[in-house]
Amino acid sequence: MTLLPERETTMKQVAQNYKSGELAVLDVPPPSCAPGGVLVRSLYSLISTGTELMKVGEARLSMVGKARARPDQVKKVLDSVVQQGAVNTYKKVMNKLDSYTPLGYSLCGVVVEVGKGAEEFSVGQLVAAAGNEFALHAEYNWIPVNLCVPVPDGVPAEQAAFSTVGAIAMHGVRQSEVQLGDTAVVIGLGLVGQLVVRLLVAAGVRVFGIDTVDDRCRMAEKAGAIACSSADEAGVATLERALLGASNGLGADHVLLAAGGHSNGPVETAARLARDRARIVDIGKTKLDLPWNAYYDKELDVRFSRSYGPGRYDDRYELEGIDYPAGYVRWTERRNLECFIDLIAREQIDVSSLVARIFPIADATEVYQQLSTGALPGVGFLFEYPDSGPLPQATPQPAQQPVRPERTTTGTAGKVRLGFVGAGNYASSMLLPHLAKNEDAALAHVATNKSLSAANAQRRFGFESISTDADAVLTDDSLDAVFVVTRHSSHAALTCRALEQGKAVFVEKPLALTAAEVDRIVAVVDATGNDRLMVGFNRRFAPLLTDLRSRYGDPGGGSSLRYLVNAGRLDSSSWYLDQDREGTRFAGEGGHFIDTVSWWLDSLPTEVYAMPGPDAGDVTVNMRFENGSTGTISYLSGGNARFPKETIDITGSGRNARFDNFQKASLWTGRRPATRKARGGTDKGQRHELESFVAAVRSGGPMPISFDSLIATTRATIAVDRSLASGRPESV
Repeated sequence: MTLLPERETTMKQVAQNYKSGELAVLDVPPPSCAPGGVLVRSLYSLISTGTELMKVGEARLSMVGKARARPDQVKKVLDSVVQQGAVNTYKKVMNKLDSYTPLGYSLCGVVVEVGKGAEEFSVGQLVAAAGNEFALHAEYNWIPVNLCVPVPDGVPAEQAAFSTVGAIAMHGVRQSEVQLGDTAVVIGLGLVGQLVVRLLVAAGVRVFGIDTVDDRCRMAEKAGAIACSSADEAGVATLERALLGASNGLGADHVLLAAGGHSNGPVETAARLARDRARIVDIGKTKLDLPWNAYYDKELDVRFSRSYGPGRYDDRYELEGIDYPAGYVRWTERRNLECFIDLIAREQIDVSSLVARIFPIADATEVYQQLSTGALPGVGFLFEYPDSGPLPQATPQPAQQPVRPERTTTGTAGKVRLGFVGAGNYASSMLLPHLAKNEDAALAHVATNKSLSAANAQRRFGFESISTDADAVLTDDSLDAVFVVTRHSSHAALTCRALEQGKAVFVEKPLALTAAEVDRIVAVVDATGNDRLMVGFNRRFAPLLTDLRSRYGDPGGGSSLRYLVNAGRLDSSSWYLDQDREGTRFAGEGGHFIDTVSWWLDSLPTEVYAMPGPDAGDVTVNMRFENGSTGTISYLSGGNARFPKETIDITGSGRNARFDNFQKASLWTGRRPATRKARGGTDKGQRHELESFVAAVRSGGPMPISFDSLIATTRATIAVDRSLASGRPESV
């Protein structure tokens, strides 16, 4: 059952362009209700005057200012320039920067649809929700179960909207391990600091506070703080005297830092006010240039408080709904949310006094402007959303039966009409820019999981229609071809559905992750007669590599090829590391290199023998081919980040060739090598690959890569993991 109004095809969402700093309230498609969560209609969302305004301010910096603010990202960019080339790196960076990003992470709303696996919730239920990718300033949001909690009867929705920021404050208090009768100082009395004060008072702690704004100090005192003062020398000295008097001369048992900014004053003040061996807990983004003598002399215990508790940044917890047992982790982020809501329900903590103003979502741009200039006094600001009113669920349409495709295009004005399922960073930087310039292609329809991703794709590339439901693209009768550019685990299923709908299909590698998935794709092709399939194996279309192969000549059956891939280490947050869901790293990327070897040798692989490398995920693969040639792929992650990512060496019939990372290609046939270099930056073949695909769809001619080759490459890639497990050669 659903309460999502059938008439609503768009919703309001607050977003910011990180490149220009522009803030906007956009009309975007509402998200779909995916399994493992609920679709929530927002009633109120809380503005985080600390985190959000910092993000807004950072986006308004110059490019140099952004680089200074994020030196970690600058290093990644410099490494990428060496690996990918300046042009490709620039495209990827600009793609990320010149996109609308969401704001918000704490709200209260009504469940309008329940996904599979989230049956603990019910339609019409009032809930509080968290997450900077989920509980956004938008009329509708999909919330995973572990970031959503019921709101008890009697708790006003505008107060429940404080739950996420309340959980942040609560986790900070838990990190301090306060006890009854302890004394604590809260430095920074913004929104989080005010909530920390209230939680400490509720826990029986004697609280003092410091802030640069006098009104915030008085607000904290009304909430139960013994005394609060300004952050200047006179104010700190006054507070210190009061603190020593209340603690029998000991000082603070705990100092909680809820301040931001670039001043080192908070950590210096913390050391001054703390007793011997006190705990210092950093909750905000505080500068921590610790004065060594002060912290050493008192042997202060410095702790960090990471967001709203255990489970944060763990996809298994947040996305898959896998909870931590309470016997091992008592207070997870969801339990903190529940606890904070319960304190409101039992009137043990008051947040109503923190609400300064409530604004309609349509006024968001002006509100952020006023907050940035300090024109709005107070710490608690909410957006409210119009009540759309429930409507009955629309009657589901029957699934369409598979149809046999015609080998002609139905595109308007002779153009091939394209639909995209997924429009992430790779699609937006490496595929869509080329297709947008292709006069034979029309970008007709894009569907993405996140509303802003679809809106970004439409704004940048001119898609006619956008949505958040893959079915809308797959069943769009106006489309000639569908691009599947999603996470690996979804490729095979989406490819089958698109083929069954009679569409030509371009799917990014890998085509499939298991032998069963490959068998299903073959069965669908056999049943429908639709073999109009292309996988994004772009390297065989790279101009410098195709030129080298042309100069090399027929490799014959006696050639040997060695492919070294300096893959580099993945960031710990990369979804590539989710092997249970997305397959191994080689399963995701290895098809590129197997296809390139197969293309160069002009033969299909018949056998693979894989051996593990020194680091997790490393593998060396020896391959045999139908024509007797051999190939070796060394896929390694432990190399230097500045070493070329891909190098190829070919030997056979008195010839040698060397290919250096799409930058230089050398051929030895006589006494000296003939070397050619890339012109115009690194070109890995995406443009030529896409041109070939569009031309084939338009003309009804053969696909750029044969179906047999695509299947053989995919089976060989899957066989690599099988060989690693068995320790012996495996047939393809």
